[in-house]
Amino acid sequence: MKNIPLVIAATFFVAMGIYALLAPKALVRPFGITIDTPEARSEIRAAYGGFGLAVTTALIVAALNVGGLRTGMVMAVAAALAGMALGRLLSRLTDQPTPFYPIWFYSCVEAAGATLLAAP
Repeated sequence: MKNIPLVIAATFFVAMGIYALLAPKALVRPFGITIDTPEARSEIRAAYGGFGLAVTTALIVAALNVGGLRTGMVMAVAAALAGMALGRLLSRLTDQPTPFYPIWFYSCVEAAGATLLAAP
C-alpha cells in the first residue's frame, strides 16, 4: 500500500521518458516549442527522456528500499516535482496568462505528485 504513490509517479515518469526518447518533437509540441535541429532533439531526449528514466529508477529503488534509500529517494523526487511546479507558478506571475493546458495542467500534476510523495 505504501508503494502505490511511487508506482503512480514512476508510471508517469517512465511514460514521459520513453515518449521523449522516441518522439522529442511531439513531447514539446503542446508547449509551442519547435525543435528542428539534432542538438535540440538531443536536449529534449536528455532533459526529459534521460531524466524521466532516471527518476523512474530512483522510485523503483525507493519502492524496494534498496540500501535503506527509500526516504531520501522519495523526498528527492518530491522536491524535484515541487520545484517544477514552483517554476511554472513563478512564470505565471512574471509572464502573460496562458490557457489551462498544458502549463497549468502539468503544474497541478507536479504539485499533486510532490504532495503525494511527501505525505507520510
